[in-house]
Amino acid sequence: MPRPLGDLEDVVMTRMWQWNRPATVREVLEDLRTEREIAYTTVMTVMDKLHQKGWLRREQRGRAYVYEAVGSREAYTAQLMADAWSTTDNRATALVHFFGMMSPEERDALRAALKVVAPEGADSGAEPEPR
Repeated sequence: MPRPLGDLEDVVMTRMWQWNRPATVREVLEDLRTEREIAYTTVMTVMDKLHQKGWLRREQRGRAYVYEAVGSREAYTAQLMADAWSTTDNRATALVHFFGMMSPEERDALRAALKVVAPEGADSGAEPEPR
């Protein structure tokens, strides 16, 4: 069960997800410095921890590592939602509460997403995704 990202981890991962390309610590640092004062070693430590946690993969190029996001923000968010949902004994009631918090636009997005997912028991010919 993944833990939610810490504040600085989230800031770094947001950039990695937005850029959708490999990046060095120096690139992330320079971008972060447009918003805050931060040390190279702080960014390096955060990116190393994200690598150790499995959020970033890295490859050594010369003396530096180049990092890349392992999954998407959407996959991360879906996992957090699944983990939160698994903490209740009454999933149907939790869903009712959750749907009640959604805006009309979010409900429309949910309806569209449900059309993408094959109904249970339907034979789509595709292999089921691992859970």
